[in-house]
Amino acid sequence: MYVKITSKRQVTFPARVLEALGVKPGDQLELQESPSGFLLRPRRIDSDRLAPLRGKLRRGRGSFDIERVREEAHDPALRD
Repeated sequence: MYVKITSKRQVTFPARVLEALGVKPGDQLELQESPSGFLLRPRRIDSDRLAPLRGKLRRGRGSFDIERVREEAHDPALRD
């Protein structure tokens, strides 16, 4: 299977490839270099890493204060 690279270095994957990977518009793909080439895999969010945020975000109760969240101390393991 071949894909074409545009002048802007963009690539369009066939729909069946994206469906097999289980990705949708807005999702991210990870390219990992290996001795035999590159491995393409969907980038998944580990929901266990989000557990410390549970209860800190209020759903449907007022606005979200991003400045307050930036000033709070957070577990460094939550960062990418």
